[in-house]
Amino acid sequence: MSEAAPHPPTGPADLLRRVRLVELRARRLVEDLLAGPYRSMFRGRGLEFDDIREYQPGDDVRAIDWHTTARTGTVQIKQNVEERCLTVMLAVDLSASGDFSSVPQSKRELAAELAAVLALSAVMNNDRVGLLIFTDTVGRYLPPRTGRRQALAIVAAVLSHEPRSPRTSLCNALQTLGSALRRRATVFLLSDFLDTGFERALRLAARRHDIVAVPIQDGAEMRLPELGWLVCEDTETGDLLELNTSDPAVRHAFEVKRLARAASLKETFRRAGVDAVPCETGRPYQRALLQFFERRRRSLGPTGSPSPA
Repeated sequence: MSEAAPHPPTGPADLLRRVRLVELRARRLVEDLLAGPYRSMFRGRGLEFDDIREYQPGDDVRAIDWHTTARTGTVQIKQNVEERCLTVMLAVDLSASGDFSSVPQSKRELAAELAAVLALSAVMNNDRVGLLIFTDTVGRYLPPRTGRRQALAIVAAVLSHEPRSPRTSLCNALQTLGSALRRRATVFLLSDFLDTGFERALRLAARRHDIVAVPIQDGAEMRLPELGWLVCEDTETGDLLELNTSDPAVRHAFEVKRLARAASLKETFRRAGVDAVPCETGRPYQRALLQFFERRRRSLGPTGSPSPA
């Protein structure tokens, strides 16, 4: 099992090269596979104010603008149109566990590539996209904006950010998003979810926003390699654990705990009404994203609204 991957050099020239490389990899996927599905999945998910007009029989009384009605002496209603410019927020967990890798790609690097795909998909659809980098505190916040420059700034921030703390607080990140985002947004939460006590915060956030969880894992976290005696360190807490990976009892205990954690996380997402798109380092993630888009397509009606049950 590999140790946490060392931070790669972050000089300006090297960072620019890595950002462009991630962009090239992401752009091929966006242009070839995701641009169309993205537009059909997220276009027109809400309404925005357009104008005030006089009430007509059959109009929804809940749309009456009482202030304008009182001022004009005639019943006036707010007229809305389908929202064309959406807000996409990428919340990326950069706690120390993200630097772990048993393959050439770390969880952090996969998060950067996924962020690039989602950010480029948004800007190609002329949507606003923003970024929240977090550990147990908020490390960086980029307000939602449109344009390729914003997408590249997001990738560069994820690749170059040096966290001050190794720990994770999903609860704090979700509460910060609740305060920062005044209007409904689609929030992609990229994390390995190695945290506890965030269930209520996730449910509350999902009431206001469209939350999509993107659990990122390394294969060694799901399949304990048989390598004999190992000393493992928790990169977030510093705790050490010595175990014999060749012992059948140890391997069984690992599998039982892994399955229990996976079931608990799945139930947390279900109770919060949150979609999940699991991804694994070193493995293609295109299918996971496409399956997510397909589920969204089936769940939406022809106008982009949820289909009736």
